[in-house]
Amino acid sequence: MTILGIETSCDETSAAVVVDGQRILSNVVSSQIELHRPYGGVVPELASRSHLQLVDVVIADALRQAGKSFEEIDAVAAAYGPGLATSLLIGLNAGKGVAFRLGKPFVGINHVEAHLYSPLMDHGVAETLPMVSLIVSGGHTILVHVTGIGQHRILGQTLDDAAGECFDKAAKLLKLGYPGGPEVDRLARQGNRKAIAFPRSMLDQPGYDFSFSGLKTSVLYYLKRTATVCVADVCASFQEAVVDVLVGKTVRAARDTGVRVVSASGGVSVNSRLRERLAEECQRRGWRLYLAPGNLCTDNGAMIAALAYHKLQAGKAGDLGLEIGPSIGLGVTT
Repeated sequence: MTILGIETSCDETSAAVVVDGQRILSNVVSSQIELHRPYGGVVPELASRSHLQLVDVVIADALRQAGKSFEEIDAVAAAYGPGLATSLLIGLNAGKGVAFRLGKPFVGINHVEAHLYSPLMDHGVAETLPMVSLIVSGGHTILVHVTGIGQHRILGQTLDDAAGECFDKAAKLLKLGYPGGPEVDRLARQGNRKAIAFPRSMLDQPGYDFSFSGLKTSVLYYLKRTATVCVADVCASFQEAVVDVLVGKTVRAARDTGVRVVSASGGVSVNSRLRERLAEECQRRGWRLYLAPGNLCTDNGAMIAALAYHKLQAGKAGDLGLEIGPSIGLGVTT
């Protein structure tokens, strides 16, 4: 089954062609980083205008790279939420329009759920599950117990700032530019992780919820009271605090649920220290760790198409009347 997947939930315009949920024939991503860089964050109106200008071009490019015509597509999928409302409208309507014109099935995809399964694209799902999955993207930090495709239970999530938001806000305080996460990761390699004792909020509390707003505030107060700041040390110490919490909660969740498979996905999962620590902890315990390659960690059409394949296999075809869901959560499905 050959599926065209479309993703425009925030600041990437992406389309991909994927066969049977695993074989990626193309995955075109047009990033808007340079467009939003002068503003230090995503400007919704600029993002939606860019999607409108690019979506047809990106879809055509995905088909060209895949060596497929529209008529060879078996189904169409698009992200319908969560995300920026005006951005979601562009991709969702483009996907519905293509599906209607071709007379092919359409599937609306929750893009956070697509992140959840993105590390499994190169692996047989039946052999992988059950697992505990950490989803860490710009606006989401969620721990999930997954027992099957479409069968998952949220164990915990952030109560305030997501880890990605905290990275961006700390980077802004340090005047590192946008996007902040990669810059913090780069500078942290030159710094001392133990230089500053930033808090590990909720790490020792029962349960699997997260809180990062206090850490952001601690960085602010440290910068205000310190005359000479070593930016590399701040980045390394800050990053270590975030990673300690993310890894600590993930390991605890995996241990408590009795799984032997852990995955991480979303844009923050490309962080080199997070990957290193997760690999160390899983290797120590004899657990398998699945991490999506970098091009599947940020928002992309391939993960949308891959999840749509499994939805269709389970008989869950979508509906052309589907509306956007800018504020939808991951939801709980058992």
